Amino acid sequence: MLITDQGETVHRATSDQAVHVILGPTASGKSALSLALAKKIGAEIISADSRQIYRELDIGSAKPSPESLRDIKHHFINEKNIGEPFTAGDFAIEA
Repeated sequence: MLITDQGETVHRATSDQAVHVILGPTASGKSALSLALAKKIGAEIISADSRQIYRELDIGSAKPSPESLRDIKHHFINEKNIGEPFTAGDFAIEA
């Protein structure tokens, strides 16, 4: 069953829609690039940042501004409370 679930995940990720991945070191402009790209192509942003998912971690997490969150659909930003565990496995299932 786990292999089937992974296969379905891979199938969704490799559908006819492109998946753009932006990665790089801290303070390299990833967020600005992702916002500009999302606006240009009408995309949503999926954050893979381990801190931005927690509502209480605003300092030091470089979360998008309230305006950016309003303008572009974001996923995994401010979705969990700090007491709720959220693992890489949880991310793989929910993403």
